[in-house]
Amino acid sequence: MDQLPLETQESPSLPDNLESLKEIVSTCHLCDLAKSRKNVVFGEGDPQARLMFVGEGPGATEDETGRPFVGRAGQLLTKMIESVLQIPRSKVYIANIVKCRPPNNRVPTPQEAESCLPYLLKQIEIVDPKIIVALGATSYRWLTGDKTPISRIRGHKLPFKGRILVPTFHPSYLLRNPSKKREAYQDLLLIKELLWEE
Repeated sequence: MDQLPLETQESPSLPDNLESLKEIVSTCHLCDLAKSRKNVVFGEGDPQARLMFVGEGPGATEDETGRPFVGRAGQLLTKMIESVLQIPRSKVYIANIVKCRPPNNRVPTPQEAESCLPYLLKQIEIVDPKIIVALGATSYRWLTGDKTPISRIRGHKLPFKGRILVPTFHPSYLLRNPSKKREAYQDLLLIKELLWEE
């Protein structure tokens, strides 16, 4: 699997705590998404979570509230976390590849994703989860550099910077394709099993 060059780069200039990092991200203007955003959507959850979910980017509801995954897809993600994994949403950490909403919820451009990726990698470093769940193709591709379709790579257990990466379908995709929920459920069972392994 090809690795994205940025995946191995660290940003020594970024702070080692989430609050200070959030302050920097809140004033970021590294790409054009800053011009149209209402709010930066930094991420939220347990700063010492063993499980981290990474999506693509904020949608309209997230842009309004400044919180990740709070629209329809977020409600489904919360249900997946609490009903299947049997963990309160507050005990996981949730973030996105980009911190500002792309217009019309389009896929982030390479320049947008590359500008934001160091922030996400620093979040991963600070939270230090055991397992990272890549929600959808965009998240998986930018975390790994691998362009394997999500339908082929989902449910696999992959190494990532000393952690475990499990790709699965994005909740938005599941809302459009309910028949895929069964496969996503299997992925969640794998994640649940991995969480309880020592």
